[in-house]
Amino acid sequence: MNKFPSKLTKSIQKRAQDNSLRELKTVTEGIDFYSNDYLGFAHSEAVFAEAYKLCETYKLKQNGATGSRLISGNHQLYQVTEGFLAEFHGAEAALMFNSGYDANIGLFSSVPQKGDLIFYDELIHASIRDGMLMSNAKAYKFQHNDIGDLQHKISRQQITENTSVYIVTESVFSMDGDLAPLLKLANFSEENNFFLIVDEAHSTGVFGDHGRGLVCEMGLQDKVFARIHTFGKAIGAHGAAILGSRGLITYLLNFARSFIYTTGLPPHAVATVLAVFQELEQGNSAFNELKTNIRYFKSELEKAKIDHYFIESESAIQCAIIPGNENVKKIAFKFQENGYLVKPILSPTVPKGKERLRFCLHSFNSEEEITSLVVILMNALKN
Repeated sequence: MNKFPSKLTKSIQKRAQDNSLRELKTVTEGIDFYSNDYLGFAHSEAVFAEAYKLCETYKLKQNGATGSRLISGNHQLYQVTEGFLAEFHGAEAALMFNSGYDANIGLFSSVPQKGDLIFYDELIHASIRDGMLMSNAKAYKFQHNDIGDLQHKISRQQITENTSVYIVTESVFSMDGDLAPLLKLANFSEENNFFLIVDEAHSTGVFGDHGRGLVCEMGLQDKVFARIHTFGKAIGAHGAAILGSRGLITYLLNFARSFIYTTGLPPHAVATVLAVFQELEQGNSAFNELKTNIRYFKSELEKAKIDHYFIESESAIQCAIIPGNENVKKIAFKFQENGYLVKPILSPTVPKGKERLRFCLHSFNSEEEITSLVVILMNALKN
């Protein structure tokens, strides 16, 4: 069929005019400052071998799950891994999903009910927004990390004894790298009998004892209704888990459509997740090496006197604001010319005027690489 809807053509043309048209490109060779593989587990031969060994131990030499988990896809390794995850993160129970996107779609489309209210940080991830759009509850955003604005927005709503109120945030924000005021949010939610939901995607493996996440680091496990831990970032694998009470997990098993109506993860994918978390629990050196590199990067920015371009962050995500899609793409190209893999983040992914270079730091980056990276940025900004 040669016909194509004119409205779609106009949308593509508009993206091209704004210099923000997305394209798929093959991964190139270079020094990695753009991937979410913060601890290097995605390329770990030891993890690969351990995952294979786990599949052999549980007699799961198969390529696929063969069906949804509620039919034929619920192999034993799932139960072992979910039990491990729940204990590791200090939760009653865990339920694995095929991705962080699936987890958020399943949670937010099914849990908040008609008559309930959701209040979410304005910088929340797109997957949560999409899940809320599928919910029958009303959703309202509050200004980023602003408890006062959250309280104001809630005070304008009529809340009855039949209204459940959900407060939603990320522990580490994916496009800024800054942290949520979790203690204040947890105390506020507890005082008012609200339900706090925290997406720990970029906190998993980076914060907390052995990488248990920011909620665990702050000792707030009992004050959070649901946590979403994804495995495509520091865990270097695929999939996600929702942590919460046994009641929540039972509910999701029965009503989360993105869990019910999809084929389960293949055994090797589940085994990889378990292998990484076992590695973290034993005390992997990569965890401390990442922390060291984050501190070193920030000190190099200060020495170069370009730290004022950056959003304050203690995470592996460090972002320099460089307004304009064309400007930020030009500077990103400078890095690529020098063999550094750095990606520009363009509008509309971030607001117009807030375009940025997003540097992802890793345990395996050397001090020499970090210093050279900062020098390239310093010279590019001068020019």
